[in-house]
Amino acid sequence: MKILLQLETNIEGKTAHFADMMNIAKHNGFGLCGSWEYDGGFFDSIIWREGGETIYVRVPFHVIKGELDRPNALLQFKKPFVIKHVVHIGLDQGENSLLAATGINQFQEPLDKDGQIHNKTKWEEVGQMAVNQLAAHVPANQSIS
Repeated sequence: MKILLQLETNIEGKTAHFADMMNIAKHNGFGLCGSWEYDGGFFDSIIWREGGETIYVRVPFHVIKGELDRPNALLQFKKPFVIKHVVHIGLDQGENSLLAATGINQFQEPLDKDGQIHNKTKWEEVGQMAVNQLAAHVPANQSIS
């Protein structure tokens, strides 16, 4: 189970077209998370990284019209959150040592299964600031038409 901190921001419920959001996200330090589906996904931003630990602010959305890979797909944002991801860095002496030669092995057991986030208030504030900055650049709700 991953630990996440839900954020109170002004982006939840807003709508925007995919092409517009890709530009807005890029200019505000966010990117489209690689694990998206045609009906939804996440815009992510790294807010802290050290060694194998990374804390992300993640803005989920679902597609209310069209398909995600189309510029005019209409997105609606859901409640953003902060999440921590921990990976092994270094070589694994086990079965997957060839995969670990790159330094990161996605098949290794995580160092911190729960992804505990310490100093929660700090990361909530940092995450809220990042999302509100992004939200400030989202145009007024775009219509479904």
